[in-house]
Amino acid sequence: MTEHRPRGLHGQTVEALASRILSDEWGEGTVLDLPALREELDISLTALREALKVLAAKGMIDARQKRGTFVQPREKWNMLDADVMRWQTAAADDPGLLDELTEVRAVVEPAAARIAAGRASEEDVEGLREALADMAAAGDDPEASVQADLAFHRRLMAATHNNFLMRMERVIAIGLAERDKLVHGASPAEDPVPSHRKVFDAIVAGDPTAAEQAMLALVTKSRDDLAKAQRRS
Repeated sequence: MTEHRPRGLHGQTVEALASRILSDEWGEGTVLDLPALREELDISLTALREALKVLAAKGMIDARQKRGTFVQPREKWNMLDADVMRWQTAAADDPGLLDELTEVRAVVEPAAARIAAGRASEEDVEGLREALADMAAAGDDPEASVQADLAFHRRLMAATHNNFLMRMERVIAIGLAERDKLVHGASPAEDPVPSHRKVFDAIVAGDPTAAEQAMLALVTKSRDDLAKAQRRS
């Protein structure tokens, strides 16, 4: 997956503050010294407050009279926020986070495949076909393989034409990308095309049950591959 680089001073400030929370440098309940932070980061108090507003909107910090600005417990964070998920997967050494994302995939994607089998348009099918072709063409190129895999799963979620499921794409994409990087980095990956083709063929055939079963098998295999990679690493 392409490395994310924050744009501009505002983005860099947000990421710098978030990294301190994610690394536990600032643990739950830590009260932030805003004047000292402003001086350390060499930014205006206005710029610092704007960055803190972003983290507050994500549930990572809060501000109260007489207490000041402080770090919120993790259960208060907006876990479905794209930045929060990206920061956590980039910073965490805990394999449990990827395990949880895999559990979400196992719940969501088979159901999404079932729905897509009954709703996919010609455009959806063509997008899935292109992603499958890109997957086959990627060969031993890990980056190309990851991108093709992400494209297939994103297009699958889009083929549900369900606005709530389509929003889950960010969870699926981040969990899948982190899993792919770990699995590809541990050893040469098996050819992903056959398992994905079974899902594709079932969607094209308009067979919800077969699509659901094929996707469940794919996610189960993905979970097993992740567990093996984690043990090796």
